[in-house]
Amino acid sequence: MADTEELLHQEDVQQRLREVQDLLSRHRLVENLVQRQEMNKHDIVENLVHKQHTVELSRKLADMHPADVAFVLEALPLEDRLIVWDLIEADRQGEVLLEVSDAVRETLIRSMEPNELVAAAETLDADELADLAPDLPQEVMQDVYLALDTEEREQLRAAMSYPEDSVGALMDFEMVTVREDVTLEVVLRYLRRFDELPDHTDQLFVIDREEHLQGVLPFNLLLVNDPEIEVSTIMQTDMMALHPDDKADAAAQAFERYDLVSAPVVDPENRLVGRVTVNAVMDFIREDAESDMLAQAGLKEEEDIFASVWSSVKNRWAWLAINLVTAFIASRVIGAFESSIEKLAALAALMPIVAGIGGNSGNQTITMIVRAIALGQVEQDAARKLFRKEIGVAGLNGLIWGGLLGVIVWLLYGSVKLGLVMTSAMTLNLVLAATVGVMIPMTMARLGRDPAVGASVLITAVTDSGGFFIFLGLASLLLL
Repeated sequence: MADTEELLHQEDVQQRLREVQDLLSRHRLVENLVQRQEMNKHDIVENLVHKQHTVELSRKLADMHPADVAFVLEALPLEDRLIVWDLIEADRQGEVLLEVSDAVRETLIRSMEPNELVAAAETLDADELADLAPDLPQEVMQDVYLALDTEEREQLRAAMSYPEDSVGALMDFEMVTVREDVTLEVVLRYLRRFDELPDHTDQLFVIDREEHLQGVLPFNLLLVNDPEIEVSTIMQTDMMALHPDDKADAAAQAFERYDLVSAPVVDPENRLVGRVTVNAVMDFIREDAESDMLAQAGLKEEEDIFASVWSSVKNRWAWLAINLVTAFIASRVIGAFESSIEKLAALAALMPIVAGIGGNSGNQTITMIVRAIALGQVEQDAARKLFRKEIGVAGLNGLIWGGLLGVIVWLLYGSVKLGLVMTSAMTLNLVLAATVGVMIPMTMARLGRDPAVGASVLITAVTDSGGFFIFLGLASLLLL
């Protein structure tokens, strides 16, 4: 049911994107017609474009959720993106800036005047400002900071003091607290005073007069129990509590394991300082997954698909340079066996198979190890066990699929020895791929680096050069 609803929502967003693109197309068409007419261009543009297409665009954008507006902006070329951005209501621009990707956010911020940025930032809460602050000019942040009250300034300072991968960076400060010595009826009356509750409020946090966390009061217990009993009678004291310095990965695992919607965040003295909600955790998981995917491909950062050619080149050149070096090494390996290839042309046709299968196997190993590290399932002392296990898997796969390929090569070329070389080379290259596939992410993690960075590029380099060397070396020894 949830999958069906998600699919319908995606189709609806895609339809809205098509409608926006159609209106922009008509907008450009009218402007082109105006340029060909010998009349007052300003009046025509005002009457035809702004009164028709611009108004309709503004209405469509106003009806869309900020996340959907962000999707539309990311799917538009820069010129169209800025047209749409100017039509978004000023009091919604801050929310949209939080939803768009980092690369697109940079283009939008560059197009805005300082006073516009201040106005957009002032609509955000302290924890949201902390997310946006690294991308805002310093003078804009100073103006925003001065406009905050004392409590909000303290919250902003606290939120910005934590690393990006910590619970402190995920927490927000909007939460509802109650005392343990009041009745449920008092709590219900207190809740009715709110115009609306903070998003994802599934429980109230019970604190004492010094704001120490005493327990949590889930809404389901609040609603089904006698209003005359006290909070202390039914509150839960065995709740999951996080600390600002905890790793965000650990918090994400806790939310998944215990199906949490929200969790309190406490300081070392057990004072309640904030909360983490499932939407913040989901955003972190998504961003972390995207970062890993980009890192494996050797991309330095998320890229605006409509960025300038030079910006994209700068984002991609580093690992392409490394790949060029590794490809040159692979070519030199092949060059060292030129005489063997000249004597037996079949080697040229078969050696890409060994390298390709090795690369695929290595990528499978790396994906499994990186995922296990991200989930906290792998400790450094487990490396030896992982090596043995993955080498065993690789060896068995090599014997099975290498043996099958060896039989096929024997039938095709009528050479038992060539079939044996193929089987042996496939097995050895898969073992090499497994060894490197465990070693790369484990070494990166030990050095405190992202284990996914450049993993795909490195494993391909090793399995290409190693595969060529193993196959051509065995062929030279056994066949020539």
